[in-house]
Amino acid sequence: MRRLIILITCALMFVLPASAQEVGEGAQKYTNERLEYTLELPNAKWRALTRPDSVHNHTEFIYGDRSDGLLRVRKEVIDAGTTAADLARRDHDLKLRFQPGYVEGKEEKFIGRMNGVTSAYEYTGGGKALVGRIYYLQADNRTIYVLHFTGARSILTLLRNQTDGIARSFQLK
Repeated sequence: MRRLIILITCALMFVLPASAQEVGEGAQKYTNERLEYTLELPNAKWRALTRPDSVHNHTEFIYGDRSDGLLRVRKEVIDAGTTAADLARRDHDLKLRFQPGYVEGKEEKFIGRMNGVTSAYEYTGGGKALVGRIYYLQADNRTIYVLHFTGARSILTLLRNQTDGIARSFQLK
């Protein structure tokens, strides 16, 4: 048992500094003339993919493979007085809870360039354990930006510092 604790401690000493450096080094600011926001991608594993359709240009951000990590950004126009927490609860009640294997996670306050809340959940897809982490960022009393991360539980859970960094870097032009 003692050897196991020593082994885990040594492993963490090498893993933790590497992930902290990964966020700082190689970060790239992402902007696009058709989008009203900018954000910072922590490293080269994150890439933007623009999917034009007949009405909108949708930009998704992918970490490695799409199933490892995916970020979609949407703008929600809300009634005055609606909070980010209200929108998070509405999304869980009307959309997310119908996913296979849905398990609601906790909601937390979030502080960044835009403040709001984060909401987490787990679900299954294609026989795989998946997670979702959503940042509800309040721009004003009528606008909330939703940064919705989804991916494999084994990968996206380890990227929490990166998803937090992306959400903290999110700003309007």
